[in-house]
Amino acid sequence: MKRWNLDHVLCVLLALTLAFALTACTAKPAPEPEAIVTEAAAPEPTPEPEPEPEPMSRDDLVGISLPTKELQRWEQDGENMRQQLDQLGYGVDLQFADNDPTNQISQLEDMIAKGAKVLIIASIDGDALGTVLERAEEAGCAIIAYDRSIRSDTVDYYVAFEWFSVFAAQGKFIVDQLDLDNAGDRVYNIELFGASPDDNISYVAYEGVMSQLKKFIDAGILNVVSDQVDIENTCTEGWYAEKAKERLEMILFTYYADKQLDAVWCANDSIAQGIVAALENVYENDVYPIITGWGCDIVSVKSILDGKQAMSVFLDTRKLAAKTVEMVDAIMQGRDVPTNAEYTTSDGAHTYPAFWCEPTVSTKDNIVETMLNSGYYTDEELGLEP
Repeated sequence: MKRWNLDHVLCVLLALTLAFALTACTAKPAPEPEAIVTEAAAPEPTPEPEPEPEPMSRDDLVGISLPTKELQRWEQDGENMRQQLDQLGYGVDLQFADNDPTNQISQLEDMIAKGAKVLIIASIDGDALGTVLERAEEAGCAIIAYDRSIRSDTVDYYVAFEWFSVFAAQGKFIVDQLDLDNAGDRVYNIELFGASPDDNISYVAYEGVMSQLKKFIDAGILNVVSDQVDIENTCTEGWYAEKAKERLEMILFTYYADKQLDAVWCANDSIAQGIVAALENVYENDVYPIITGWGCDIVSVKSILDGKQAMSVFLDTRKLAAKTVEMVDAIMQGRDVPTNAEYTTSDGAHTYPAFWCEPTVSTKDNIVETMLNSGYYTDEELGLEP
């Protein structure tokens, strides 16, 4: 064999060996077994604590049902409460019933249907509200009797002036002005004009004024010339001025042709305005008899300044409205409701917590203090020089 052939063979063998080695070095390695991943179980969520029960939202509706807009004080009361409740964030449904019990019942049913949580009710005829108040109670409404009591166990609270003292103050004013304790043989003529017979307050009004006048009537010092003395004969239907006017005109025509009228007990300012109107028509005496009232309506305040009506018991309804709003807010927010007394209805069948506000006797001598300085009226409203 020639030498170059052997060398050639060796070269070929060497090349094949190197190629094999390179192939072995670059071969794809066997895949490693995949790792087994075990997912841990997700932890169970921690239960959230039950939320504390919260007081009612300030967005809850408050229904206010008042007798009429015809008497100034009801319109003022309603607006005062509406504004204050609105400032606290409550919805307000304020309605006036035109002195019609059927209207009031319908309005209350509407408020309940709207979801009112509290009802503030100055009743026209409290005894007519039984069924609708039962519906309110079933719906979870809190019921506040405002200014006028309601004979029902559904009432939760009562806010008012202490009525017995209001009417006792009227009687005491007559006693003091006529100086009845020192009357001697003098006899004074008086007529009596009480509250509306369908208003539960009529009994309290009569009892309050008679706590001061009865002993003088029994002694003959006060003479009810018409002999209309009992509560049934002295009530004034609907508190209407016109009803009082008509009745006094009849009394004057029938009994006072030759007599002087010295005093007229009027349960409120509306009645007093009717009495003043009757006297202006037929009364010839320059000096008006003593005429009482309560409410300090602007017409009556002007009459007091003119020397016609003698007095009015000032029930600052701003305080009454403010206290009622405070009670509503306490009910809504689950707080203790402010009260300072317990009230039992005239029939003795129903008792509920109450808040009494204090009355003030207002006369010509203190009108500046009670009406003007307190901001209740302005000089312009009363037609006075500032």
